[in-house]
Amino acid sequence: MTLRTASLLFIALLFASCASQSGSKKLSHYDGLGSLSFPNSGSDAAQDDFLQGVLLLHSFEFGPAGEHFKAAQAADSSFALAYWGEAMTYNHPLWRQVDLDMGREILGRLGPSTEERLATVDNDRERLYMEAVEALYGEGSKADRDKAYMEAMERLHTSYPADDEATTFYALSILGSTNGERDYDVYQKAAATVIPVFERNPLHPGAAHYIIHSYDDPDHAHLGLEAAEAYADIAPNAGHAQHMTTHIFVALGLWDRVVENNIRAMNTQNKELADRGLEPNHCGHYSSWRHYGHLQLRQFTEAESLMDACHAEVIRNGNRGAWTYFSRMRSSHVIDSEDWSLRDRWVAVPPTFNQSNSAPGSTSSLGVYHFANSLALLRTGNVDEARKVRAEIPDELDGDKILRLELEGLLTLSSDNPDGMDMLAQAATLEESFPMMFGPPTIVKPTYELLGEELLKSGDTEGAAEAFKKALLRTPGRYLTVVGAEKANVSDTGTR
Repeated sequence: MTLRTASLLFIALLFASCASQSGSKKLSHYDGLGSLSFPNSGSDAAQDDFLQGVLLLHSFEFGPAGEHFKAAQAADSSFALAYWGEAMTYNHPLWRQVDLDMGREILGRLGPSTEERLATVDNDRERLYMEAVEALYGEGSKADRDKAYMEAMERLHTSYPADDEATTFYALSILGSTNGERDYDVYQKAAATVIPVFERNPLHPGAAHYIIHSYDDPDHAHLGLEAAEAYADIAPNAGHAQHMTTHIFVALGLWDRVVENNIRAMNTQNKELADRGLEPNHCGHYSSWRHYGHLQLRQFTEAESLMDACHAEVIRNGNRGAWTYFSRMRSSHVIDSEDWSLRDRWVAVPPTFNQSNSAPGSTSSLGVYHFANSLALLRTGNVDEARKVRAEIPDELDGDKILRLELEGLLTLSSDNPDGMDMLAQAATLEESFPMMFGPPTIVKPTYELLGEELLKSGDTEGAAEAFKKALLRTPGRYLTVVGAEKANVSDTGTR
């Protein structure tokens, strides 16, 4: 047990033994998941499963959470909040996902209509929870439902300000109101809402989790470091919790911690898969972030092992998610290692997907795959082939347009036409116009980094320095950006 874990456990025991500000509620603590206070009208037999389900829900462990809520329903078939919880597992607001049919089907098991379902709840506070989930799975567009849900959660939070679960889920609804698009004012409102919960209960997984999401960009990540450091110890049995800490670590360029915590996340996830008789996941969110961390540390042997496993999985039975992570990992590996021969090592062209719900500035799997190939061909002197491959990059998504513009700039420069530098500058300006995205760079060769490198080659050290300074604001600690900045005599590269 680490000193920090011991300290957090002591705090949990202290909170559990003391009355909260509402007067009498106690915290329920579950090792490996965190603690919360959620008084409810369910039977005693339903309590453990219900509370563990809520804790898992806060850590976005939606599958295991759903199983606990089903067990709570089995213990108490009239317990409305058990159906509320299971329905909530099908809403993934920060992933731009909701399964409307499943949510409605689950609520339908409690009663055939909204009126009949609400009639099963005698408690005014719990009825407000049910009214909120009814809005979430009601009529209208996703944007309309998200707004109605947030407003319902605000009513619940205002009516019961001492209910930390109401406050925490209200904060998440604020984050979800933008459909996964970063909006500084909205995200700061969510942070201001949920920080008091974290201060009252430092072992609340949702409070730590949503603080991290609120500060998940290089400009504000330092404000989320305390929550990130706490979250790994709060919920060691939740793979997503281990990974989520690294959203802050990536934004701060803390690569050792990015690798370490994503290893924990992968181990936790793969143990759960093994318990269910399923194969380990080598092509997923956790492995891709770990892989990026290895690249930044120049740990190419470890990164190649992850790539080999991911490639084998995609060839064997890759689904859409696996293809998405494979193409991004492969492209990052080729580009960040600058080993252009690797374009021939992991060959498996991703299929085209409908990505109409993508966030502004997003790139497609096909786009990043072909971008890496085109760049590798260009860097090895195969200009004509590079131009042909560039034409394979789709141009529907904003990010793909940036990739195409980067390559066009390089191709133009390769024919000694200085207009290519203007194209690279345009690509950088276009990327800068979109909200800052979390995690490894969406544009796999960051535009200001590329512009800085080409300005250095042209002898414009001053212009390169300005480009690398801007690149460091978007990708702090990124290895190639730091190297370029040092070559351009940037005095402060932010390295730790």
